[in-house]
Amino acid sequence: MRLDLFLALRFLREGRAQTALIVGGTAVGVAVFFFLNALVAAVERGMVAQTLDALPHVVLRPRPEAPRTPPSPDGAAAVSHVQRAPQRLRAVDQWQAVAREVSAAPGVRAVAAVASGPAMASRGEASRSVSLIGVDPEAYRRVLVALPGRVVEGDLRLGPSEVVVGIELAEELGLTRGDTLRVATAAGARAFVVAGLFDLGTRDQNLRWVLTAYRSAQALHALPGASALEVRLDDAWAAAEVADRLRRRTGLRVESWMDLNGRLLAALRSQRGSTRAIQAFVGLAAVAGIASVLVVSVVQRQRQIGILRAMGLSRGGVQRLFLVQGAVIGLLGAAAGVAIGSVLALVFETSARHPDGTPLYPVQLSPALYAASALLALGAGLAAAFTPARRAARLDPAEAIRRD
Repeated sequence: MRLDLFLALRFLREGRAQTALIVGGTAVGVAVFFFLNALVAAVERGMVAQTLDALPHVVLRPRPEAPRTPPSPDGAAAVSHVQRAPQRLRAVDQWQAVAREVSAAPGVRAVAAVASGPAMASRGEASRSVSLIGVDPEAYRRVLVALPGRVVEGDLRLGPSEVVVGIELAEELGLTRGDTLRVATAAGARAFVVAGLFDLGTRDQNLRWVLTAYRSAQALHALPGASALEVRLDDAWAAAEVADRLRRRTGLRVESWMDLNGRLLAALRSQRGSTRAIQAFVGLAAVAGIASVLVVSVVQRQRQIGILRAMGLSRGGVQRLFLVQGAVIGLLGAAAGVAIGSVLALVFETSARHPDGTPLYPVQLSPALYAASALLALGAGLAAAFTPARRAARLDPAEAIRRD
């Protein structure tokens, strides 16, 4: 066994109470780091999965209409002010060909054509501004994979005169399955029968979405084709890259779910920032605790350090002695902390469950998390030992022996 390791372990054994206390403190810090990382990652995965399963990853629409400058009589144009052009509800030009091209693009799993636009839904004297969305149920369920499981009453058969509405809209208008709902657009109006109710997990969708058959919405919006193409990808996090590629290829207005859900991304970033701040304070507390114990160890062992220096132990050897102590404390704290954190994570997964018994947020304890926790503890131990090690190495042997 190396001399510095032998002496470090002996010093730690001599101060068992102090060693146990600081290893326990380090273990608590590592456990907090480990558990918070596992918890935040699980919640983030759950939130994103629930959101993305109920939304298209990429949406293609016609480009906004640009303002037109009227020609002047003499052929010269003098423009003092350009007004934004009013945007009409338009169809994607040659949408079938575009859909085939998008379907063949790398990373694309499914494409669904939709005919959607603003409408007014009313029942009796109650009315609400909604988005009437016409879809082919079979194609659409491959894009919004969560939709079939989110239908809480009825089904998604969507006949020519049937609609499926969100639970929030049903509550506001007093709708149940089998009721009649009148839907009016700028091009016309007709009555539909409510075939089912859905709950997509967000108030906006539950309040504004009215799903019907593709042809019915197309006729009511007076659209010659699909107003948008909605896409599901193999990897939702590649949406920005795929959207950029499709934008260049098709010339359409292409938006990813990241463009359309800025609030969700902001919430995730804020959550990560808060977690990192907590972890930083926990790490600082662990460093301070280890450093305080090692400083006390230097003071208590001045005579022993002086004797070792007089016997020929170099300044570097003294520094290594205390650095090894810090590393050992860090590794012991990491082992205990990872064990505690793993238990806490599994307890959370067991206690937080859906009514059907499945975990609310499944926890994944990856090897990277174990490695990061061990490196954090080792780094904290070495960082905490640096100053006490330098202080011990600078002690004058004769003065240290005489002072004791």
